[in-house]
Amino acid sequence: MSSQSSLYGEIREQHKKMKDMSPKGRLEYFWYYYKIHTFVVIGVLLLAGTFIYQLATNKESALYAVLISSDTYVTDEQTWDADFAEYAGIDTEEYNVIFDTSFIFSSNGFTDYTMSSMEKLVAMASAGMIDVVVADTATFEKLARSEFYLDLESALPKETLNRFQDCFYYTDAAAFDDGSDDTFLPLDEMPNPDEYTIDHHDPSAMEKPVLVGISLPEDSKIMAAGCYDYLKVNNTTYQGYPSEAVFGIPATTEHLDTVIQFLDFLMEK
Repeated sequence: MSSQSSLYGEIREQHKKMKDMSPKGRLEYFWYYYKIHTFVVIGVLLLAGTFIYQLATNKESALYAVLISSDTYVTDEQTWDADFAEYAGIDTEEYNVIFDTSFIFSSNGFTDYTMSSMEKLVAMASAGMIDVVVADTATFEKLARSEFYLDLESALPKETLNRFQDCFYYTDAAAFDDGSDDTFLPLDEMPNPDEYTIDHHDPSAMEKPVLVGISLPEDSKIMAAGCYDYLKVNNTTYQGYPSEAVFGIPATTEHLDTVIQFLDFLMEK
C-alpha cells in the first residue's frame, strides 16, 4: 500500500512540474519520458491502419489469367486488363482482372526457378485462384498429363466449340496412361511421352483423345502482340510438330462464364 501511495505521490509531483513549464518544455519533458510508448502506439496504429486499408481495398478477381513463359516485355505494354473489363462489363471498383506473367518454365529441364513456378502454379490452381493458362506446347502438355485442365467438350457451350473447332488441341491420354504399372521401373526405362510424335490437332490419330486446349491463331490478341514469337523465331518443336501457344482452363476455375467471355475477347478481330 505504501509503495502505491509513493507512486501516486511521484505522479502528482511530475504534474506539478509540468504546470510550471512552457509549452516547449512540456513537449520536451513528455518526449523524454514517453517516447518509447509513443513509438509503440504509432506502430500499432500504423499496422492497424494498413490492415484495415488492405481489407477494405482487397478485391476479388473476376479473371486471373496466367501466361507462362511469355515475352513479358511485350505483355507489359498491353492494356488487356482494362480492355477486357470494359468488354465484359466488369466493375473494376469491386473486381480485379489480372494477367500474371511471372511464371517462367525452362525448356532445359527443371531448374530451381521452374520448380518454384510449378509449385506456385499448382498451389494457386488448387485454391481455385487461376482461371486461364496460356503456355507453349511442351509446358501445356506436361500440365495436361496431370489432368490439370477441364475437358472442353463438356465444359464449353456447343456454340463456342463450333466457333473454335479449327483450333482444338487434344492430348492423348494413352501416351502417358497405358494402364500398365510401371511406377517402379528405373527412370531410364520408363516411357518418355516427350519423345512421342503426336499431332495434337488430330484426335483420330490418338487412342484416348481429350480436348484440353485451344491453340491460339496468329490473329488472336496474345499472338498478334508477339508474346510467343520466340517459338517461331527459334523454330521450336515438340513431339514432332511446331510449338504453339495453347489456351487452357484449369479444372478448378470458379469463373467459367467469364473465361468464355475472355476467350471471345482474345479471338475478337
